[in-house]
Amino acid sequence: MRILVSGGTGFIGQALCPQLLQDGYDVVVWSRQPHPEVAEGVSAIQSLDELTGPTPDAVINLAGASIADGRWTEARKRLLVDSRVDTTGKLVEWMRAMEDPPKALISASAVGYYGEQGDHVVTEETSPTPGFTHDLCVQWENEALKAEALGVRVCLVRTGVVLDRDGGALAKMLPPFKMGVGGRLGSGKHYFPWIHRADIVGIYQWLVANGQASGPYNASAPNPVTNAAFTRALGKALKRPTVFPVPAPVLRLLFGEMSELLLVSNRMVPRRLLDEGFEFRYPELEQALHAILE
Repeated sequence: MRILVSGGTGFIGQALCPQLLQDGYDVVVWSRQPHPEVAEGVSAIQSLDELTGPTPDAVINLAGASIADGRWTEARKRLLVDSRVDTTGKLVEWMRAMEDPPKALISASAVGYYGEQGDHVVTEETSPTPGFTHDLCVQWENEALKAEALGVRVCLVRTGVVLDRDGGALAKMLPPFKMGVGGRLGSGKHYFPWIHRADIVGIYQWLVANGQASGPYNASAPNPVTNAAFTRALGKALKRPTVFPVPAPVLRLLFGEMSELLLVSNRMVPRRLLDEGFEFRYPELEQALHAILE
């Protein structure tokens, strides 16, 4: 099989593409970077018009500007939406022009779809709370779902906070925690839906290979924890104290509306993945942090 990966140079794509190669796939990355860094054996294109040879059997759509890089000004919000919706729309239009389009579109989404959920367990059936992140994810998902009219199997991967040492949220947390000045955010009672990067990679591999999979999937570990519990576990893994909490008003002052990412509560569980037989390598936080940090 041949797989096209949009946004393949990002935090998830960097780990996913080599695994797809090991699985025997021919992997092509679509990136707007002039000279993207890709794994040996992976091809790269800047435009869909450059793609030659066989039509990809599947498309994995990871493209989108980082939601945590900068305050959510109106201009930043437009970029966050456009970088996801426009790219997804171009993929669907590219498929529409084909006589025989790819069989599957596995498209990223995010836990932000659900908005604030308190301590309620969040499954794929949970009704969302309105807000910017929900609106963003709805537009993103709806654009991907247009491919269903072409006979394409569409999966929506509602991703939690992806953890690994060399990027993502954990890389930003490690410096203060290593210095012993880490601590909980706000009250620390809000739930934190996390997932090891190896497991999010495994989920994409599983969704590509599973021809019966379609629709939304929550992509986070089966055991979400509160921010306070995550803070304690990270401090324990690093053998550092975690006694410097950051009050919610300070976070709102520093980050504005973007502080929602740090304070919203989502007790998200991967109900459909578990019901359909996906097996997590790192279902427990302490196990995941040990694998990452040791």
